[in-house]
Amino acid sequence: MTVDSPVMVITGASDGIGAAVARAAVADGWRVVLGARRRPLLDALAAELGGADVAMPVTCDVTEWDQVQAMADEALAGFGRIDAVVANAGFGAKRGFLGESPEFWRSMVLTNVYGAAITLRACIPALTESRGHAVLMGSISGRQVGTGSLYSCTKWAVTAMAEAARKDLHGTGVRVTLVAPGIVDTAFYDDPPGGEPLEVDDVARAVMYALSQPPHVAINEIYMRPTEQDF
Repeated sequence: MTVDSPVMVITGASDGIGAAVARAAVADGWRVVLGARRRPLLDALAAELGGADVAMPVTCDVTEWDQVQAMADEALAGFGRIDAVVANAGFGAKRGFLGESPEFWRSMVLTNVYGAAITLRACIPALTESRGHAVLMGSISGRQVGTGSLYSCTKWAVTAMAEAARKDLHGTGVRVTLVAPGIVDTAFYDDPPGGEPLEVDDVARAVMYALSQPPHVAINEIYMRPTEQDF
């Protein structure tokens, strides 16, 4: 890595898809800023990836604007640039409008929707300067509605957010991609339904595919399912 190596900010980076994206990015020559709430996991991942010259762990709750802005500021102070952001932080809920507490719903909606929006807001000035790339982690659930699923509603919002951001950033050189996976073998599912699920590395490859395109090519949406998934 050098001071000219591109820099990627990743939220929800402590495990799962976020950590897989970080590993794939470093393998492809990127430096990474790892944002999440669980600092011990971030520190361990940063050490695995090669230490401070390659990976910067930043404790960040994406529902708190001051923390998200501080993450972007630390990225610029430490690495000098932001070339991509992956707004990946998010989690799900039980289906049914009586299945979770209102407090749990509030946390999920703030994380999945507001958190993605303020992550974009904090990084857009630097992305505009670098003519960089914003990636939002959506879901197949963002194009269909699960019975009683408020999680689906949040991912519909992220689908719309990606298109709204694409239009807002038109003419700046910043590209926007929605990556929307189906069932992935993560902690999201205790018992994934039906067939072999996607692996986190499959999703990471999709992210890196979008980022690897030449500047005149914008991959706006990637929808991916396990071959045997029927919904």
